Amino acid sequence: MSEITEPGLDLERQNRFVSEHLRRIFVQIYRIVGNVADAQDLTQETFIKALQRQDQLKDEQKAAHWLSRIATNTAIDFLRRSGRATFCEIEEAPEGHSESPEQALLRSEQRNYLEDGLRLLSPRERAALLLRDVEGLPAEEVARRMDCSKATVRSHIANARTKFRGYIERRKR
Repeated sequence: MSEITEPGLDLERQNRFVSEHLRRIFVQIYRIVGNVADAQDLTQETFIKALQRQDQLKDEQKAAHWLSRIATNTAIDFLRRSGRATFCEIEEAPEGHSESPEQALLRSEQRNYLEDGLRLLSPRERAALLLRDVEGLPAEEVARRMDCSKATVRSHIANARTKFRGYIERRKR
């Protein structure tokens, strides 16, 4: 009898795992690939990989970190395979205050400016920079998520910042 109920409990546990982490993983992947459709596909791919390897997860407390590493590696592998990243807008939630057309245009131009600068970076530089500077993660955590050393993360971030500064300087001229 327990064999009949266990698969149901396992499926329940998997559904809870996906629902608890879905939004965070989607946002993480979107920030790396910059495209909603690709991020949706890669989020699904991430959860498929994770659920196929759930027996490797010994400690439930480390599930978020483990899943985040799978997501980062899946996104980086995708960018390597595709050879480039595409960007599109995520529809924003309506804000409590109204925005003038000039403010909306300025915000859109700033977003485009940022996205153009991010396109100059390699997938690993982009991932390291976003995890460190946007997500605010410490270098140690970025290294764990990217499965590399802290020195490598610092190198990726330094290279990304140098490229980004150069891009900004060229745009100012």
